[in-house]
Amino acid sequence: MMSPMDEKRSGLSLKAPAGSRGAFHLPGRGSFPPVDDHLVEPEVTRDEIINGRRVVAMPAEAPHGDQQVDLDTLLRIHAAPGFVVSADLITRFAEISDFASDTCVRREGIDPATGRRYLEEIAFEVVSTQTEQKAAEKAEVMHRRGVRRIFGIWVKSRRRVCEWSAESGSWRLLEEGSQIADPCLASPLPVKALLDAALVRRAVVQALESQGEPAIQELKAAAEARGETRGEARGVARSILTILEARGIAASSVQREEILGCADLERLDRWLLRAGVATSADEVMAVD
Repeated sequence: MMSPMDEKRSGLSLKAPAGSRGAFHLPGRGSFPPVDDHLVEPEVTRDEIINGRRVVAMPAEAPHGDQQVDLDTLLRIHAAPGFVVSADLITRFAEISDFASDTCVRREGIDPATGRRYLEEIAFEVVSTQTEQKAAEKAEVMHRRGVRRIFGIWVKSRRRVCEWSAESGSWRLLEEGSQIADPCLASPLPVKALLDAALVRRAVVQALESQGEPAIQELKAAAEARGETRGEARGVARSILTILEARGIAASSVQREEILGCADLERLDRWLLRAGVATSADEVMAVD
């Protein structure tokens, strides 16, 4: 969330253009300063610069803050190997622009072409109190710098996810049932999970499973083993009841429920042996 600031406010001054300090040329897009050559002091001030205009990145209220946590969680799990997810990462997008997207994905390590960290590959902006025009302004600046894809998530009134279209100069609505697929994502990101907090956990589990996460595989194997054990236990339980019935020994409804509900194979085996010689169900189920 942004608010205009007085141009004469103390504690902030624009640095001189990067020019001689390592600006580089991106083919077809002009010259840019290094991504971490800042106009403002990160982690000291909330100030940002957008097209030469001073703004303050204001603390978020519930709709914005809640959405950003879900967004960070989803991107962290969906990021492909070799990529890193950052929140509120400030970037020098132009000579007169130095601001942060809400969450972004970039290559890890150092870009050999610049000697600095890599520029964001994709960026997400949570749109709450800022206008669509301001969100579009930031998207244009990021795109000119070279950010491949920019997404906006609207969290008030009509919730929606859009992707910035440089061709049309506007936001393109994404269908709720669609997915965001990209080389920097190990698995497609469901748009619906970006709109419904209740779907975040499911999307995380599905992403981990599709990526072959060992912990998920271990849990699945344990569940299958429990299922096999449970199936074997029910088979022994039915055998116990069949033997008692064949011998004319009645088991009460409570006893039948306890036998059928028992998952302890060792106990069931003891009950099975007793069922062949006992004179009552109580004797079969006597305390060991």
